[in-house]
Amino acid sequence: MKSALRAISVALIMCMITTFSVAHTPQEDAWSMLNAGLTNKAWEKRVKAVRVLGELTGNAKAEEAALAALKDEKEDVRAAAAQALGDMGAKSAIPQLLDMLNDTEPLVILAAHSLINLGDNRGYSVYYAVLTGERKTGTSLIEREKKMLKDRKKMAALGFQAGLGFVPYGGLAVSGFKMLTRDDTSPVLAAAALTLAKDPDPKSGEALANAAITQEKWLVRAAAFDAIAKRGDPSLKSTAVDGLQDQEEVQYSAAGAVIRLSDIEAEGAHRKPAPAKRKTLPKKTR
Repeated sequence: MKSALRAISVALIMCMITTFSVAHTPQEDAWSMLNAGLTNKAWEKRVKAVRVLGELTGNAKAEEAALAALKDEKEDVRAAAAQALGDMGAKSAIPQLLDMLNDTEPLVILAAHSLINLGDNRGYSVYYAVLTGERKTGTSLIEREKKMLKDRKKMAALGFQAGLGFVPYGGLAVSGFKMLTRDDTSPVLAAAALTLAKDPDPKSGEALANAAITQEKWLVRAAAFDAIAKRGDPSLKSTAVDGLQDQEEVQYSAAGAVIRLSDIEAEGAHRKPAPAKRKTLPKKTR
């Protein structure tokens, strides 16, 4: 009996020694902690864990985890996953992100922002629809899309979470900052305008020109002029000149666009090669 108890004790001690001798690396401990967050029952904690994945550029395990999070039942987690994939530069995720553009929740349209980050211009179509209320083809949005765009609180979250830097803080008065806290629509429209600055499609240039003149909220008009300046298309200069007659906050952005586009015009004229001189042939002698 004693020998049996002794054998069991020795086995337990050996097991404990074996357990403690297998030391985990800090990276393994970190992954264990992150995985616990990714599978947590509380969706807020899953969101936090998924967002961290975006910092892990070039990490196949992180990319796999973010792709899995795209299928989460909670839209906020799916949105965080879409943004993380864009942040980490996961081009292999483009097909899944394109599928997300059909999601019914506004937050997951962050997939469009990630597509743009990954070099896929199809992401611009979403921001075009946000700014203009229609597709680039000129057709109207379907009821599901209209309902989504009318969800003002979630659309505002779209603008803020995308981290687009849509507000020209250096040129905003205090009243402009206060607007951000009470207006759910302007920030998102301004975000869409700023995003379209780099869309090579001429239709986006036309949309920006129209927004700069016709949008009701000055913050959106100012963002449109900022986008026109960043776009660098001299054909939009006349619109920028018209903006000089707008209210003060918008005038600054319009002035910047006029100066920027005028400089581009001047550079183009300077670089334009002079017409070649016509060579005169020597007269033929009979």
